[in-house]
Amino acid sequence: MKKIVNIKPFCLFILLLSVVFPMNINAQTSNSKNLNAWSTVSIEYKLNKKWSFELAEQLRLKENLSLVDEYFTELQTEYSVNKNFSLSAGARFIRQNDTEGNIQGYENHFRFQFDASYKHKINDFKLDYRLRYQNKNDLSVSVADGDYANQHLRFKTDVEYNIKNWKLDPQFSAEIFNHFEKGEDGGFDKYRLTFGTDYDMKKYGKISLYYRFEKELNVDLPETTNIIGLSYKYTIKNK
Repeated sequence: MKKIVNIKPFCLFILLLSVVFPMNINAQTSNSKNLNAWSTVSIEYKLNKKWSFELAEQLRLKENLSLVDEYFTELQTEYSVNKNFSLSAGARFIRQNDTEGNIQGYENHFRFQFDASYKHKINDFKLDYRLRYQNKNDLSVSVADGDYANQHLRFKTDVEYNIKNWKLDPQFSAEIFNHFEKGEDGGFDKYRLTFGTDYDMKKYGKISLYYRFEKELNVDLPETTNIIGLSYKYTIKNK
């Protein structure tokens, strides 16, 4: 008897293309300089089953990869309350390239965030929900000069499908951003959809590849952005 070929990976790939391709075409027609690239290198230290720490460096390119958008260093710690629920906090120092207006150049920004995450499994699906409070500030402008913290509440849902005998399990996430800042109207200002996968090289670390679609909300001419991302993480476990 002939062996039956598992067609799940192929079907999932076709489904992914059917969603991503129309979004990509729509984004290209609305904005000719909308392709960004994010690359990340990070190292994680697992102190024990409860505590872990991570240091990351990221570079972001914009305008069809022709300009640096920003680069930053981020330090984050996570505490696992139990196998499903965790709390984390992080801080990020950002060098942001301002290419608009009369005054252009690199600016120093500082951002911190607090996360609450819950994860569980349903059959072959892994689901992860994250609620984040985020606070970002321009260090070169004071409150007296009219600078107030740019704050967001973000809710993200992540789904991963486990395919038997397949190392590149597909992942999908959707995230909504709610903006609030003194002196400005608040509300939902953008959403983000991400499709990707990762490859675990065991003791050599993990590589992740993804495509991300981002679109502004509640504006007359919403900007759309296509993002391709590549990241590498190396994990050290305390023995």
